Amino acid sequence: MITLRQLSYLTALAEEAHFGRAAARVHVTQPALSMQIRELEGALGLTLVDRLPRGVRLTRAGHEVLARAGRILAEVREMESAARRGALGGVVTLGVIPTLAPYLVPPALAALRSATDLPQDLRLREADTETLLRELSDGTLDAAVIATPPGPGMTQLPLFEDRFLLAGTAARLAALAGQAEALRPVSLDPDQLLLLDEGHCLTDQALEVCALDRRRMGGGRARIDLGASSLATLCGLVAAGMGLTFVPEAAARAESAAAPQMALMRFAAPEPSRQVRLVRRAAIGEEPWVPALARLLAGAGAGLLAEAQRLVPRG
Repeated sequence: MITLRQLSYLTALAEEAHFGRAAARVHVTQPALSMQIRELEGALGLTLVDRLPRGVRLTRAGHEVLARAGRILAEVREMESAARRGALGGVVTLGVIPTLAPYLVPPALAALRSATDLPQDLRLREADTETLLRELSDGTLDAAVIATPPGPGMTQLPLFEDRFLLAGTAARLAALAGQAEALRPVSLDPDQLLLLDEGHCLTDQALEVCALDRRRMGGGRARIDLGASSLATLCGLVAAGMGLTFVPEAAARAESAAAPQMALMRFAAPEPSRQVRLVRRAAIGEEPWVPALARLLAGAGAGLLAEAQRLVPRG
């Protein structure tokens, strides 16, 4: 998964031409910045930076990615600071989970340009579900897009149902498709599953639909590889033949384009899924921008699902 942080770090590195100076500029350690750049390279499958004895130099691919990063970051800055035409006053801070943010935010940003009933200043925060719910409770966030029930003290508006697809190499999926029974999550071999590291709701949801107990993951055949920090990393691994993983429909088009050796297939009905929802504190009550933002996000999500269904048609 490509993050806004990685794009901003690449921009700083390109302008400073030195890991140490770039790290100081973005207020992180040099190893932390270097790790984020390597994760970005891994997510794209490209070498972006030539590491020289006395500095760094962008590769040709690096310059192309930098140009795209500049446009993306400029849109984010515009969203954060520009007053929307006819919009409400004040600032709204929206949190989004990492397995949705890279896919849902870009089309939502495009739709925001023509919106006239949304807050004049919308700020984004990408974090795991637990962090977002905690920040909702303490007032740091005004709303959050998550894919798990929020618990007491919260209200929610459903946005869309995000079905899970099975990802692997074409050969591996063809072998599964040849099984006598219709493909279901519970029939998967846990030894083949690659999932995100702990703390990601997508991991918990995958374990649940496969009827696997987290407590058994240390021994026997229920050994799940929990270690990847992003969905993009998982997709790169399964494209290389390392195993199987779950890809939400919302991420299908983007991750298929980034990992062309990865194939996708649908599970038998009823397909496993997650409910994406917009969540707020119940004590605040609904403000006019809430349903407007929900409609905008639902529309962006519907576009992603339509692309996924064209890519992997439903039976």
